[in-house]
Amino acid sequence: MSTISVVHTTIDSPVGTLTLVGGDDGLTGLWFPEHRRLPDPAGFGPRSAVGTGLSDFVEVESQLASWFAGERRVFDLPLAPVGTEFRQRVWQQLAAIPWGETRTYGQLALGLGDVRLARAVGTANGANPLSIVVPCHRVVGSAGSLTGYAGGLDRKRFLLDHEAPSASGSGRLF
Repeated sequence: MSTISVVHTTIDSPVGTLTLVGGDDGLTGLWFPEHRRLPDPAGFGPRSAVGTGLSDFVEVESQLASWFAGERRVFDLPLAPVGTEFRQRVWQQLAAIPWGETRTYGQLALGLGDVRLARAVGTANGANPLSIVVPCHRVVGSAGSLTGYAGGLDRKRFLLDHEAPSASGSGRLF
């Protein structure tokens, strides 16, 4: 049995300090300071400026900077989020939501084959460990309303506004 090494770093962003967590297979977490359901930071491993294995923190920071500058719309990073099969399926659907578009929990549930899964989709969305990169901020309530976001509704609004067609990409929330 091999041991997966996990390391972390922090970077500044327009939405505040972000904690990146990575392992041998890729990025496993991107967390806000006040993140709801934040795992115990003791499990983030030692600090590393560069990452480990396939988790290249320099590249992650570069792609996030390009995304916040409005120069990038899709991330091209090795991702290794940990979760149940159902959560993985939901996170795959989140990753498929294009820049500047939103989906409802019901639409995602329908994509999984059963609109009655909307609440379970919401729970899986809230457990997404890769905020921004796996864009859970693009999920809204059935009438298009802003609903919960692990980073807070102010950040969700900022991220959605950033992706709006008229967004300049130059603002800062924090």
